[in-house]
Amino acid sequence: MNAEPARSLMTIGDVLGLLRPEFPDITISKIRFLESEGLVEPQRSPSGYRKFADGDVQRLRFVLTAQRDHYMPLRVIRRHLEARDRGENVPPLGDREPSGRRPRTLVAADTTAADPAVRLTRRQLLDGAGIDEALLTRLEEYGLVHRTGAHYEGGALGICRIAAALGEFGFEVRHLRAVKAAADRQVGLIEQMVAPQLRRRSRGAHEEAAETAREIAALSVRLHSALVSAGLSESLDH
Repeated sequence: MNAEPARSLMTIGDVLGLLRPEFPDITISKIRFLESEGLVEPQRSPSGYRKFADGDVQRLRFVLTAQRDHYMPLRVIRRHLEARDRGENVPPLGDREPSGRRPRTLVAADTTAADPAVRLTRRQLLDGAGIDEALLTRLEEYGLVHRTGAHYEGGALGICRIAAALGEFGFEVRHLRAVKAAADRQVGLIEQMVAPQLRRRSRGAHEEAAETAREIAALSVRLHSALVSAGLSESLDH
């Protein structure tokens, strides 16, 4: 908790006004969500209102930049903040490109994956992915994400983040239908490959099939990436 003079403390509305020029999608509910996740700890007035210090704003800016520019999940951001709090030397996240466009080289590890066992409310998904209602509605209409009851599986978070990132390059949700169709075909093929393992009655057969499916999926992603890279290399070199 920051021990700064009361005159330097800001309301949540003040913080929203400071951050919105750089992060247009920021909302009061997202700031509250980040607080609930323990990423920022504003002071409380005697009447219970949140009061933010300059250090809290800097912390929020770090979190929002990590999400927007580096696609970091909250658990990774939390580790960075905890290391900084311990006084460890944490490398800077890096500057944005001069044009303001997101960096083209994405951090591949641990950016889109989310634990499928995690269940998110609509508000948590919107805030965690940094998208608006309109984009989420379109993603649902085109079948890229769906909810069970009132919740979404954790994997929806990565899909929403990637769709938003592609939107920065002009992709619309309708352009992603072909990607979804290809993914569905790939899932069907992998299911065929592991079906013999699933039919076994031995102990651990299901776990083995799941592990095999994950290995095949990882190889498929690598193959897809290699084929796209090769195709682009050929087309751009001619």
